[in-house]
Amino acid sequence: METRSVRTEALEIAYEAHGPANGSPVILLHGFPYDPRCFDEVAPPLARDGCHVLVPFLRGYGPTRFLSDQIPRSGEQAALGNDLLQFMDALKIDRAVLAGYDWGGRAACIVSALWPERARGLVSCTGYNIQNIAASAKPAAAVQEHRFWYQYYFHTERGRAGLAQNRRDICKLLWKLWSPHWQFDAATFEKSAVSFDNPDFVDVVIQSYRHRYGYAPGDPAVTGIEARLAAQPIIPVPTINLHGEADGVAPVPKVDTQAKMFTGGYERRLIPRVGHNVPQEAPAETVAAIRDVLRGS
Repeated sequence: METRSVRTEALEIAYEAHGPANGSPVILLHGFPYDPRCFDEVAPPLARDGCHVLVPFLRGYGPTRFLSDQIPRSGEQAALGNDLLQFMDALKIDRAVLAGYDWGGRAACIVSALWPERARGLVSCTGYNIQNIAASAKPAAAVQEHRFWYQYYFHTERGRAGLAQNRRDICKLLWKLWSPHWQFDAATFEKSAVSFDNPDFVDVVIQSYRHRYGYAPGDPAVTGIEARLAAQPIIPVPTINLHGEADGVAPVPKVDTQAKMFTGGYERRLIPRVGHNVPQEAPAETVAAIRDVLRGS
């Protein structure tokens, strides 16, 4: 494994590379609040298969940096999707299997929906992750609103100050709440937590959770992409939805209503006792899903 970086219009994106450079490209994308360490048991088996596996640090994480102080520290979905597209362009990757969860799954879904020719296949934890911002003001059931406490906290300046001051405390609590059966130790958490020391982490996170509810403006550079996402586009590439049955953010619905959003072939796989961080909690199942997408496409 090597750590490298590549420049896009807005970022110097740090990424880890595994396997032969001429292998089938697979891009693995982490979520909030995690980092590439969640794929430490996923990338090596795929590399041994002969895949060229790339694991970027998202904007605001680890050694990834903005190129200018003038670029908005946006964490909105359009920015994440555009980062992935430009990452592929910069590395001259025409087409790849995209796999991710949370923020990373959202980026993978966006590229698969808007630029399907670039996605050989998709593994997306919890399925269709493109936000419906127009509908965000509609209240959910009380139990779901309770799960989103951190989002509402981040809508306030107290929340911004709290994240800046107590980022490890908050993020560790989220790990525990979202993955109640995952017994991670302090060393495992700290390996990822160093990525939260990125100087833009707080600004990117706060903007992300405010923008998705319409409480913060977006980056003008990706307004056009955000407008396309507002239409809730269909994803026409082969997709496997890995959903942890113990996910503390997005519990498994009894009826899978997401299937209608996928037209290129779709399968939902439920994983018992696994929470939100599927790749780190269930690496074997994650590898199997990516291999199946590779074989099927």
